[in-house]
Amino acid sequence: MKIEADGEAEAHRRGPMERPEMRLRHCPEAGSLPSDRRLTWISVDSPASVDMERWHNRVAVVTGASSGIGAELARKLIAAGVVVVALARRLERLEQLSQELGSQLHIRQCDVTDLESVNAAFDWVEERLGGADILINNAGKLSGGQLLTMALDTVQQVLQTNVMGVVYCTQRAFQSMRQRSASGHVVLLNSVVGHYLFNPLPGSQQELNMYPATKHAVTALTELFRQEMREFKTQVKVTSISPGLVDTEMVPEAYKCLPMLQAEDVANAIMYALATPAHVQVHELTIKPLGEPF
Repeated sequence: MKIEADGEAEAHRRGPMERPEMRLRHCPEAGSLPSDRRLTWISVDSPASVDMERWHNRVAVVTGASSGIGAELARKLIAAGVVVVALARRLERLEQLSQELGSQLHIRQCDVTDLESVNAAFDWVEERLGGADILINNAGKLSGGQLLTMALDTVQQVLQTNVMGVVYCTQRAFQSMRQRSASGHVVLLNSVVGHYLFNPLPGSQQELNMYPATKHAVTALTELFRQEMREFKTQVKVTSISPGLVDTEMVPEAYKCLPMLQAEDVANAIMYALATPAHVQVHELTIKPLGEPF
């Protein structure tokens, strides 16, 4: 893995035995923000050199795998020798991904908001593959509108997908890991708006509504899961990945003029967290596109 700090020249100036330091950048646009919000984090290159050997032939369940970050991560996990179970509502998209990736990819139609659907998917994983060793909670929902006026059933859908979907899937994956005394890893796809709320762009309305509230819940869940996993004396890690704007289907049109990450950038960061040594837990990883104004 290559960590970019102050550019390629800095990388060449370091001696061969010197460890690269993680450096933080300060962007001029952030001058009015509190100091803890001015940090722009490292970018992670292609994970060709990261150590995924301990996950070889083990099972990863990826929710929301039909497109975007989930689909890109499925590609990278399979390239690293991991058996992947891709879960999503859109079966036709999963079938297209299966044609691309072959027999290492197993696809199951699953709606994470529906407990019966989640249980059926994880029952299948346990019966056919022995259980999940990695869980990527990637499924998410963002619906435009203002919280004070939008339909309450839409509000409920966002809450159910982004919070209860995480709880449903994590409970099932953790139970399997614990029963098998397996080392495992649970990753939660969070967001920078899970840590602070930015103002709408000039001339536009605040339309994130429930999304930041649900992502703040994901931040809390990450720490709750960590504490409970420790109390159970398991070897299961938990990681929150908090990207800024990512060029996916969910991004509102008003934000598409801004710098954005690509799905591959976030997938690379997840691969980095998975590849850390057994005693290292990346608890929170924040990734922003260079020049993001928030």
